[in-house]
Amino acid sequence: MEQLFSLSVAMMAGLLMSRVAKVLKLPAVTAYLVAGILVGPYVLGQLGIAGLGFLSAANVKEYSVFCDVALGFIAFDIGNEFRVPQLKKIGRQATVIAFTQALAATVLVDLAMLGLHALMPNVISVSMALVLGAIATATAPAATLMVVRQYKADGPLTRILLPIVALDDAIGLVVFAVSTGVASALESGTISVVSVLVEPLLEVILSLLLGAVMGAFLTVAERYFESNSRRLSIIITFVLFTVALSMAKFEIGGLKIGFSSLLVCMMLGTVFCNICDFSEDMMARADRWTAPLFVLFFVLSGAELELSVFANVAIVGIGVTYIVFRSFGKYIGAFFGARWMKCSAEIRKYLGITLLPQAGVALGMSMTVTETMGEAGRLIRNITLFSVLIYELAGPLMTKIALTKAGEISPRPEIVKQPNRKDA
Repeated sequence: MEQLFSLSVAMMAGLLMSRVAKVLKLPAVTAYLVAGILVGPYVLGQLGIAGLGFLSAANVKEYSVFCDVALGFIAFDIGNEFRVPQLKKIGRQATVIAFTQALAATVLVDLAMLGLHALMPNVISVSMALVLGAIATATAPAATLMVVRQYKADGPLTRILLPIVALDDAIGLVVFAVSTGVASALESGTISVVSVLVEPLLEVILSLLLGAVMGAFLTVAERYFESNSRRLSIIITFVLFTVALSMAKFEIGGLKIGFSSLLVCMMLGTVFCNICDFSEDMMARADRWTAPLFVLFFVLSGAELELSVFANVAIVGIGVTYIVFRSFGKYIGAFFGARWMKCSAEIRKYLGITLLPQAGVALGMSMTVTETMGEAGRLIRNITLFSVLIYELAGPLMTKIALTKAGEISPRPEIVKQPNRKDA
């Protein structure tokens, strides 16, 4: 009973905060995250009343399955942006810009963190600097997608933005694996080509392959049903099943095999959208079904944010440096990549701003190093938590402003009250 009560309180808090956000003209994503903080361990949770709020971080983790499923549907939805006709127009541009913005962020954060290492060698090591640079590549697809959906953004910037965010995950996985491999080598004095190069590339390839196979099966399964409600049920079933499969991890001959659920579900959506005749209608129906799930996802994400990181001056200082240099790297990387690809002035000017949100993928990376790097890993985790807190609260608003400035979010027309016939 307490779990259901907690979920209902979380949902209600998110919906009520969205009304406040509407008055303040803030994105709904920001409202949901703030609602999560309010019902989280550091506000309502402090009262110690079970069910009224989340009492601890462990309590929030009990609902992680909802977050896993929501991320699966978000990735599935982003796969819709990889339709072949659209890729022919922007595929090369999106790929080049995805690389330039990700690598620019990595290089600048690496340099900034190495500078801090020279000043504070006892606080931040070279290996920590390399790992933080790799984490800087990650962009949050969920926050970006929700802003685009809420304001019905459309135009050249929006159409190139979502594929870049999706590709960013694949690039980030490879960069992170290489950087952590080098960091481990620095710590231990030995380097493994398998862990640095083979395993991350294999993870990307196997994730895309698994997603493609599941996408083909989904399309075949859909053709056995004519009812739209049953077709929607099949989509939900396949996304859930695919998320579950992507969590599998095993080892073959010393080679660690794993999958990225974001890449797998993205490929699932891409294949389905390109080979199923009625995919557009079904994607629209799935969007309506997942709306409450996404509200819950962002509220839980807000509840996970650890406000205690503000108590450590070193974490705040390193976190601010990380945020400044990552933001600058994303912006200039996107700017020069767009300029190289001869994109419009609006894309060059505003694309980098829309790539600032950071959340799930970055937190997942930081959790990985927490398990492998000991005390250094925990410090990286706290720095990432600090940056995610800032990015998740400010990022959606920045994305909204950038899309509005680019002319891709139209102001809603005011409803003109019709005169009463008796007064006419």
